[in-house]
Amino acid sequence: MSKWLFIGDSITDSGRNQDPEGIGSGYVRMIKDELENDVQVVNKGVSGNRITDLEKRWQKDVIADKPEVLSISIGINDVWRQLDHPEMNQVYPENFKEIYERLLNKTRNINTKLVLMEPTIINEDVHSKGNQMLVPYVEVVRRLALNYDAVLVPTHTAFLNEVKQSEVNLTTDGVHMTEAGNRLMANTWLKACAPHLLR
Repeated sequence: MSKWLFIGDSITDSGRNQDPEGIGSGYVRMIKDELENDVQVVNKGVSGNRITDLEKRWQKDVIADKPEVLSISIGINDVWRQLDHPEMNQVYPENFKEIYERLLNKTRNINTKLVLMEPTIINEDVHSKGNQMLVPYVEVVRRLALNYDAVLVPTHTAFLNEVKQSEVNLTTDGVHMTEAGNRLMANTWLKACAPHLLR
């Protein structure tokens, strides 16, 4: 059975610890429901995580698990903490890139197919301060996907496009997903991955 591991923050977590299957109720669940039965989906999302937190648990939660497919969704809290907790030590774009590269380099030895998801949005306003601050982090993910031969899931682009043309709320608070937001994430992931991963 092929193991597909999803790692990230609360958007990935989506209550997985309250779910007997450990999948949660978010986009990971929606993706799992579309996959064949011979795929084992593992959710390693942790609420509040930044890229620095992923690095601390990378060996235990990723390398030791040796997934055939690794999907990474990170970056929202790296920006959000600059807005809601400016007193914290912050992760700026260059540091974000350096840590992300270290994590991807560590996966080389386990021969996993990489899927990199763009950070989604911070507030459902394309011109919000959070979304402007998010741009360099999205650019980092795009460049890394190219450099590491990863599948790029254009979730940031998809959310900005949807916000421009739809009145449907994609988030509950500007960051965490409604069902519609999770569905958009899942559909964007499935569309991006279909040519590479899906039969």
